[in-house]
Amino acid sequence: MNGKVVKSIREAISLAGLKDGMTISFHHHLRNGDYVLNLVMEEVARLGIRDLTVNASSLFDIHLPLLDHIQSHVVTGIQTDYMSAALGREISRGAMEKPVQFRTHGGRPSDIALGRTPIDVAFIAAPAADPMGNCSGKYGKSACGSLGYAYPDAMYAKKVVVITDNLVDYPLLDWSIPESYVDYVVCVEEIGNPKGIVSGTTQITRDPVGLVMAQNAAKVIQYSGLLKEGFSFQTGAGGASLAAAKFLKDIMLRQQIQGSFGLGGITGYMVDMLQAGCFRSLLDVQCFDLKAVESIRTDPRHQEISAMHYASPSHRSAVVDSLDVVILGATEIDTDFNVNVHTDSSGCIMGGSGGHSDTAAGAKLAMIIAPMFRARLPIVTDHVTCVSTPGKDIDVLVTQGGIAVNEKNRELKERLTAAGLPVLDIHELKEKAERITGKPRKMPRGERTVAEVISREGTLQDVIYSVPDQD
Repeated sequence: MNGKVVKSIREAISLAGLKDGMTISFHHHLRNGDYVLNLVMEEVARLGIRDLTVNASSLFDIHLPLLDHIQSHVVTGIQTDYMSAALGREISRGAMEKPVQFRTHGGRPSDIALGRTPIDVAFIAAPAADPMGNCSGKYGKSACGSLGYAYPDAMYAKKVVVITDNLVDYPLLDWSIPESYVDYVVCVEEIGNPKGIVSGTTQITRDPVGLVMAQNAAKVIQYSGLLKEGFSFQTGAGGASLAAAKFLKDIMLRQQIQGSFGLGGITGYMVDMLQAGCFRSLLDVQCFDLKAVESIRTDPRHQEISAMHYASPSHRSAVVDSLDVVILGATEIDTDFNVNVHTDSSGCIMGGSGGHSDTAAGAKLAMIIAPMFRARLPIVTDHVTCVSTPGKDIDVLVTQGGIAVNEKNRELKERLTAAGLPVLDIHELKEKAERITGKPRKMPRGERTVAEVISREGTLQDVIYSVPDQD
């Protein structure tokens, strides 16, 4: 059965009618192991197509060849939710004439569905697919687990190309994206390296500072009034966040509390919590490691969800709106609780909101866990370099030197103070850090706008300026 199978990526590009000035899209479930974006862009360049916008749910160091395509004007626009430091550094130095547009993991599918960011051709990296285009991320040598961020691309793009290295007989059972959305299927030798799925550390920290922060974070949850039967929770893959989840797990088991669901990008540690009975289910938009990939393949309690289901503000509902607690990170937080996760302290792009803004807006308790200072630069500042998540959506900052609670959540402040936790005003926390580090000088910024930060509702929230040595 040949179905929709074509001979090559080049043929699929031609059949899809890709022309100058169009928008193409990619998802990031293979993360830093993804080969598909680079393979497609090589063929696009060879075909002489120019002036494209690349809409990718996230971009990683493996996508550095994009810089060559930017230089040759094959790519003139980028829309993404996250950008790694290697790419971000060059964008911050003025590699592109047109500003990059950053969205959130919920804002991206919302804007695609509403027609604000239309996609002409979507390229979906699929670890398993059949000849008609039914595809899944759960099976095959390149298995990445959930394909949650690819759903809006498949549903709303004018043309959809599935690229797989594991073409199976029709019908593929337990598909993620159905054939009804797919126009063409291409089989290649490799779509990526699944070892590249692992993002940074997915190990619990052993650093004493990180452990103090993690213990404080778990106690904040314990005394928040939210930790009870049916509790729902999301955390990241960083060492301190995972340690906080471990301390939380111990509390939940000791108090015999079973939560309703764990959410988000799922790690092996969240799988451990599911298996220990801490949650009834995991709702997974993206697998952060191979243990999570194995779990979503074999455990029916571990469910795949789309980016819309996860966090879109314009769909009928999203899971983030039912979330009790989320633990998030920050490169900076200011005295109004605005958070920066897009740039480092010098203003260079090295990240993006991802689901940061979405979960903070939806959760009953949005917690930032971060050290008081990094490289002798205080985490708390008067004004963040870039507002990634507005302070109105953040409830508490947890550091090794104390806990600061946003004044909007006075009940939480009273609960934590009554429990004997080290609660400080955020200005006191800033001054405490500066007594150790000294007051940092204000970093100069360039004149050019190199990126725009779009809120999850689709409005301009902030801009990122070039680094000054390139002006």
